[in-house]
Amino acid sequence: MTTTVGLIGVGRIGVMHARHLQALAADGVELVIADLDAARARQVAADIGCRAAPDVDALFTGAPGGGSPGGVVIAVGTAAHAPLILRAAEAGIPAFCEKPVAESTEAALPVLEAVSRLGSTVQIGLQRRLDPGCLTAKGALDRGDLGWLHTIRAITADMTPPPVEFLATSGGLFRDCSVHDFDILQWMTGQRIVEVCARGSNNGDPAIGQVGDVDTAVALAELEDGTVATVSASRYNGAGHDVRLELQGSAGTLQVGLDDSYAGRSAEPGVRFPSGTPHRTFHERFAEAYRAEMRAFVELVRGERENPCPPEEAVDASRVADAAQESLETGRAVRVRR
Repeated sequence: MTTTVGLIGVGRIGVMHARHLQALAADGVELVIADLDAARARQVAADIGCRAAPDVDALFTGAPGGGSPGGVVIAVGTAAHAPLILRAAEAGIPAFCEKPVAESTEAALPVLEAVSRLGSTVQIGLQRRLDPGCLTAKGALDRGDLGWLHTIRAITADMTPPPVEFLATSGGLFRDCSVHDFDILQWMTGQRIVEVCARGSNNGDPAIGQVGDVDTAVALAELEDGTVATVSASRYNGAGHDVRLELQGSAGTLQVGLDDSYAGRSAEPGVRFPSGTPHRTFHERFAEAYRAEMRAFVELVRGERENPCPPEEAVDASRVADAAQESLETGRAVRVRR
């Protein structure tokens, strides 16, 4: 079976997805890419050995010599997410889209309505759901190996901050970064976060504060059954890119991300763990998850699996991030509005 997948956007993450899709050529995946910069699309296509459409319209309607794609991967700026999701939905083409669904939770709601009304398939790029460690931890939790959870700790810390120009339009540290943690907490436990209380600081580049963001923040999140979780994030973890999730239960404890590339060192005499090189970027930390994400999308297009990350669940994580941002700005605990 040959499955044609169209990819829109050949920036850094788009090229990564393109390479992962092209690696599935032996499994019958035919990749076609497009970008507003047609010359760049042609160059990337030549580099990885796939085909480039003249433009996005041609990718959707069928470029000369090829038919319309069986699925599309949307890897462009946030402002274009909703229009392209809707275009794919109206054409009856399954879509994968990087998070978020739209520029705001409010803007995402009509997209969800349209996707539901049209019976469309949309997978959102919250790749941690396909991370091997997260899958192992969820399996253990679902089996009852950990007993009942009493404490959850989630950490996402970048080695260096992105450009201030990006942060000015990102919606804030919670919406840009911690939304992944909010999503994985809800997916892992099967419970919604009902309330958050957040605090933050800006001790790095003053320009981050000047665009209305913080470089470090923590949120106390309460789940439906009263279990508490802490979610911390930072842009300045110089030791390396650090993403971990600790589940402490009445019968056992598991940590996701505690491997030889963990970006930390023990202060205990004689302890040599970890021995590897810390990850420098989230691409390195989640390399296998990103590969699995594209495999999952192809399987979803072929009807071989269920959707690993429906848009409704991604938008719900954004609601939690909205509440965390409001708490950060007001200094009050905030209930998640649904």
